[in-house]
Amino acid sequence: KVQIIAGGITPTALAYGQLVTQAKIATVVMISGASVTTTASPYFVRTSFILAQSSWIMGEWAAKNGSKRVVTLVNEWAPGTEAETAFKQRFSELGGQIVESIRIPLANPDFAPFLQRIRDINPDTAFIYFPGTQAGIFAKQFAERGLANSGIKIIGPGDLTDDDELNNMGDQMLGMVTAHDYSAAHDSVLNKKYVEDFKKANNFRPNFVSVGGYDGMHLIYEALKKTQGKTDGDGLVAAMKGMRWESPRGIMSIDPETRDIVQPIYIRKVEKINGELWNTEFAKFDDVKDPLKVKK
Repeated sequence: KVQIIAGGITPTALAYGQLVTQAKIATVVMISGASVTTTASPYFVRTSFILAQSSWIMGEWAAKNGSKRVVTLVNEWAPGTEAETAFKQRFSELGGQIVESIRIPLANPDFAPFLQRIRDINPDTAFIYFPGTQAGIFAKQFAERGLANSGIKIIGPGDLTDDDELNNMGDQMLGMVTAHDYSAAHDSVLNKKYVEDFKKANNFRPNFVSVGGYDGMHLIYEALKKTQGKTDGDGLVAAMKGMRWESPRGIMSIDPETRDIVQPIYIRKVEKINGELWNTEFAKFDDVKDPLKVKK
């Protein structure tokens, strides 16, 4: 009998939420970034990230750091539309103007015509989101359309400059500003040890997906200690609610009401250090909850 489930990209998690509820199995969501995910089952607890967290903070930072006219470009799926919503809400609340909102298909995207459209509109800033797996396509077409030298500031959630793909994306990413919960360059003793061990085992640097899994296993371990090894779903979820610990990404906790991750969000800039591209953190927002649930 399955006692605990872990993993869950957004479509998968939403698909098995009802089954998990019926079976009363504690499920740690280690990958999904959609706000809606934890509403799919009272047995879901999230250790991954929430796109609305980073997008909301990105909207605040942009409005307070010179952005006035913004075009948004996101994929047409739940995480993309939630990222767009969170950014637009916060940016607009602080006086910014959304010039246009563009959505593109999730499957087999061709960014080129949409990037050209952004260049033709010529806003001062473009907020862009897409899954990290599409980073290579974006980087190539971003360079081809000359946006790196257009004067348009490109910002977005951390998927835009995923640690795992960043060095393959090229120097056109230099200076790009993103908001995210984790960077392999995060300056803490715990993270330096985590990065060292991860690279030794895998020959590449960790990213936000890997740290979601790391923290998910930590949460399961600590919850089992609290329940003295008992694995009934209600007991495990109760043990996880309100738990707080230090992660390679910083101090984080589980919101006892939503079962969502509460964590620091960092503003980062792509810089070249010792010949490699890194997301260097330069601002921090502590204890960020899911703004789309807080707003309700």
